Amino acid sequence: MYRHSFYPLFFLTILMVAVGQMTQTLYVPSIPMMAGDFNVASGQLQAVMACYLIPYGLSQFVYGPLSDRIGRRPVLLIGMMVFLVGTLTIQLIPSFTALLIGSLIQGLGTGAGGAMSRTVMRDRYSGAELNRANSLVSMGVIFSPLLAPVLGGWLTELFNWRAGYWFLFGFGAVTTLALLAWFGETLPVAARQERLRVGAAYRHVLGNPRFQGNLLCLMATFAGLAVFEAAAGVLLGDVLKLSARTVSVLFVLPLPGYLFGAWLSAKLSFRLSQGKLMRLGIAFLALGSLIILLPGLFGVVSAASLVGGAAVYFIGSGILYPTATSCAIEPFPGQAGTAGAILGGMQNLGAGIVTLLAACFPMEGQVTLGAIMTIMVLLVALSFAWLRHHGSPHEQMAT
Repeated sequence: MYRHSFYPLFFLTILMVAVGQMTQTLYVPSIPMMAGDFNVASGQLQAVMACYLIPYGLSQFVYGPLSDRIGRRPVLLIGMMVFLVGTLTIQLIPSFTALLIGSLIQGLGTGAGGAMSRTVMRDRYSGAELNRANSLVSMGVIFSPLLAPVLGGWLTELFNWRAGYWFLFGFGAVTTLALLAWFGETLPVAARQERLRVGAAYRHVLGNPRFQGNLLCLMATFAGLAVFEAAAGVLLGDVLKLSARTVSVLFVLPLPGYLFGAWLSAKLSFRLSQGKLMRLGIAFLALGSLIILLPGLFGVVSAASLVGGAAVYFIGSGILYPTATSCAIEPFPGQAGTAGAILGGMQNLGAGIVTLLAACFPMEGQVTLGAIMTIMVLLVALSFAWLRHHGSPHEQMAT
């Protein structure tokens, strides 16, 4: 059973993750206007997400081990202050270079919340309870990317794209105050790893085959999501010439699929093994990517296939994300910060690199997007094969 402290921790976790997720997607409906203001091609705006995701991932390699030494609370507060500095950089220096640099600084800051969102739940829970807690957090967190593009589209049409970044600054400030007032340290002083060297902690975690397989699964799944998020604004706004408000609505339509997938994961976590949940998630990922890829092969760009395929892909992501996260981090109660940092760091770093590579290809049709998402599904299937081959006898039977 959950402790009474679950609910405050649950809402604070959602807040600190929501800052990072809203920053990642709020600007998407504004891409055509931003491109016009900076006099660059719309496709170049995909670099904004890459500049955000790469430091978001890399910074977690620092935040995780640091939190194992000094606690979760100070790390979260440091990260939020860095985020606020990055947001002000974008607002106060009107250039495309400042936008990229500010996005980089924002990513450096929100990496703290990304790492700690996995870690604080491991501090409190284990086993099926941990999987259910992560599933509930995933369900709660999904409302931030649901809200962000809609809000970004409305603010862009009512004011301009910079209004969205002022909103992010205010939301970040409120979250910082909430953490100061209500976040209680989840890592007792006695449990801190003050004597464990960072290199030894990373070798211990990364040397576990179970961790390796689940890490690859998370990296590939998240990369598919990130590429869709980066490309959808270009395809819907620049290729199909839809308004910012319309793009914002279409952009969020697939996201309830993630909510449904996370709900399924929580519902089935006590009934099905990790292997069966992963099989179900992979099937949804494969179907979703094919719905996007097949029309693209015939030169068709369709809002219906983009939104429908993404919705199915998001269902698979909602199933896989809490399942793989729980199974990866559970064996490391003493290095939960380090394990959470590697998970968050690598999946966001991988997504940033894949998004940056995608920005090098012309996004005039949806075949490129569908092909990249299909490749990511194949990598997820490879991770499942790795887990079956390298897991313990009990784990192999469970699959």
